Amino acid sequence: MIGEPVDKYFGVPLSEWIERIPNELEVDAVGLWQIVPVGRDNFGLTGDSLRDFVRRGIVALLKKGAVPVRPDQKQGALWNSHTCYGDAPDEIADNIIIEWENSGIDPDEDGLWFALLNK
Repeated sequence: MIGEPVDKYFGVPLSEWIERIPNELEVDAVGLWQIVPVGRDNFGLTGDSLRDFVRRGIVALLKKGAVPVRPDQKQGALWNSHTCYGDAPDEIADNIIIEWENSGIDPDEDGLWFALLNK
């Protein structure tokens, strides 16, 4: 996309950065807390632009087969799957964005992640 923001540290265009977000899934889960600051700090996004970046990143993760999870606070499984966000990637992303915005705080490591549970 011509004229799109470029990462101030790495020079990667925003759309390419979003495409790369799911690449981490083969190695580790991706936390919402990792996506929001990149949009804000690396690309200088705020408001609707930040919301769109985060939403597109979530959809990219979901389309690669990731599911929303939270760290398991008990011994046992590493993740607890959360299916309360809907069925389709767009619906899930929208509901996660609503939850994030309604919280009034930025996500942290104890919050929502995206993982390939069959790995």
